[in-house]
Amino acid sequence: METPLSPLTRLAREAVESYVRRREVICPPVDPAESELKERAGVFVSLKIKGRLRGCIGTFAPTTENAASEIIRNAIAAATEDPRFLPVSPDELSEITYSVDMLSPPEKVDDISGLDCNKYGVIVTQGHRRGLLLPALEGVNTVDEQLRITKAKAGIHPEDNNVEILRFEVRRFK
Repeated sequence: METPLSPLTRLAREAVESYVRRREVICPPVDPAESELKERAGVFVSLKIKGRLRGCIGTFAPTTENAASEIIRNAIAAATEDPRFLPVSPDELSEITYSVDMLSPPEKVDDISGLDCNKYGVIVTQGHRRGLLLPALEGVNTVDEQLRITKAKAGIHPEDNNVEILRFEVRRFK
């Protein structure tokens, strides 16, 4: 039996389906019952089909009045604006699984011994270049791998250690 979706993930699905089918942006719940939807937080929405990434877009800090609005915006962007993929088509909607990650405020890390690729996501910054990687990703088993991938996403050479590193935790909803 399939596990019921969390209210956050259900909101992401409703936002994507409404936008892909009718080009309509849904309104956030007026008074959401779930306290997480009322919070202000950075939010990432990931879309997968058969376990493979189909889109992922997010914000590391809040850009809207609450997480509900952040989820709607980022879910639609994950389905239509992720540069790695073509926009989601209506035929794909029934196959998509969703996850929503709410990020804690990032904190600076002075020593990589303060990182754990399963517990913390990382943001690597150098000048105007910035890369972010969520924690507990399949295939990312060490902090070194996590930093290498994050630097690559930012366009920073993997051996360049002249970077600022921030860490954050997530609450993952499926």
